[in-house]
Amino acid sequence: MTFSSDEIERYARHLLLAEVGGPGQQKLKAARVLVLGAGGLGAPLIQYLAAAGVGTIGVVDDDRVALSNLQRQVIHDTAGIGRLKVESARDAVQRLNPNVAIETHALRLDAQNADALLSTYDVVADGTDNFETRFLAADRCAELRKPLVTAAVGRFDGSLTTLLPWASNAEGVRNPGFRDLFPAPPPPGLVPSCAESGILGALTGVLGSLQSVEVLKLIVGIGEPLIGRLLLVDAFSMRFETIRYKRKTPARD
Repeated sequence: MTFSSDEIERYARHLLLAEVGGPGQQKLKAARVLVLGAGGLGAPLIQYLAAAGVGTIGVVDDDRVALSNLQRQVIHDTAGIGRLKVESARDAVQRLNPNVAIETHALRLDAQNADALLSTYDVVADGTDNFETRFLAADRCAELRKPLVTAAVGRFDGSLTTLLPWASNAEGVRNPGFRDLFPAPPPPGLVPSCAESGILGALTGVLGSLQSVEVLKLIVGIGEPLIGRLLLVDAFSMRFETIRYKRKTPARD
């Protein structure tokens, strides 16, 4: 896989990194990443994946841009109010990096379409805002053996982890899955939405950017992903903590 002169200049700072270089940038160009949600988390995630040169980015979202979104969903703008978010995100990516292909899916992930959709991508990043979709994505990615980077945000806090539950660590112990961390969705109405409780807009930029770092590391094969670790971000006191979690019923290969 070769790069044009434009791409060589565009990705020059990646090419200088010994951990990425030409081979790593080729992996990025060949990769297919699916982003679930083009909202607060998805906005910076999509932008940084596109800027990094991920070859194909799929975007799943059935919503339209609203004025109240613009406080945090920075991939959209005032002129895009009323447009499908996937179309607004596609146009933003094309302006940012025309070398990236965008596949738009103006739908909600559900049990009927999940497998067909997820199976065509190498890595999945979940930036959705509801537990039903979050658990569905985690369950189906585990079954399909698709790496999943999942994040969530609250008023001033957020969390992030990376899931490869079919694989094992260096000791031969199977990695934990999403349900080892969260066994079941909370009862409806227990956790208020951002429309009910509010959210600090810039917080979604922090967590979405961290998601993009995890996705890029997985594609290139560098660093230590957040497998079996949950990153907790408290923006109110600006504290970052990491907790470890394991399978509830450890399995060995």
